[in-house]
Amino acid sequence: MAAEKTEHGSCAHNFQLYLEHSGEHQAMLQCMNSVLPAQFKRIGEGKSSLDFLGVGSGGGEMDAHMLTLLQSTFPGVPVTSDIVEGSVKLTDNFKALVAKTPNLKAVPFDWHIMPSEDYMKQAKAKGDMKKFDFINMIQMMYYVEDMTATIQFYHGLLKKNGRLMIIVEAGKGGWDTLWKTFKNDLCNHTITEYRSSGEVKPCLDKLGLKYDEHRIHNEFDISECFDPKSKLGCDLLNFMTGEDDFYTGFTPETQKAILDLLKDKCSTQKDGKTMFNGTLDCILVHA
Repeated sequence: MAAEKTEHGSCAHNFQLYLEHSGEHQAMLQCMNSVLPAQFKRIGEGKSSLDFLGVGSGGGEMDAHMLTLLQSTFPGVPVTSDIVEGSVKLTDNFKALVAKTPNLKAVPFDWHIMPSEDYMKQAKAKGDMKKFDFINMIQMMYYVEDMTATIQFYHGLLKKNGRLMIIVEAGKGGWDTLWKTFKNDLCNHTITEYRSSGEVKPCLDKLGLKYDEHRIHNEFDISECFDPKSKLGCDLLNFMTGEDDFYTGFTPETQKAILDLLKDKCSTQKDGKTMFNGTLDCILVHA
């Protein structure tokens, strides 16, 4: 699950804590390392230059890794990178990461600091839209207004043999179970409609698009969430429910129902620990 797109300090803190605690980025990196080099070889075969687009790229850790993989697959081939990200703060973090990553200094970046929908409108207004060999959309399908229109638009920007990579939480995983069970309580802030691979794949099928799937297995310890005196547990609950304060944002009855669901339906018990099912799906859509 991605952090809500806000400059609010507590949200940024909870998101960073979540990343460190959950190992989600490490799980994604392992998938990228095993899947993308072969994909990149197919995408870039016979091309004299390559164009990369990141949509909702956040602080850029994942994009920087993918760009490095792309460069290592095609050493000497020029690569350009366009980045669409609505947060000024996160974009600044990405720029700082680029500045201290030697291989990325050779990549010309075009920064589009705006929501995905605004980029779509701007590109359509121009008419002459730039095309890309690889587009990634990681943990951002929760924030778009119209998922079908978004997928159609970005798929339409792919060049020959290109790929659109979508990473979202897995259907029927822990996040899916939590956010769909408590939709009325949780989907009323930045995220108004929760979407997992259970919604993305049927959308792709309806659009008649070909895609490959790669499961990203991940689980993490949420035992501290059941101790109201634990700061780690409270911060995790705040992040997982999108609330500033879990214990003031919900009624006692809803708090209990969420905690019971987290323990009984979203997690498994291992060695006395409650391990949350944070499995994701990586979907590679063909041009």
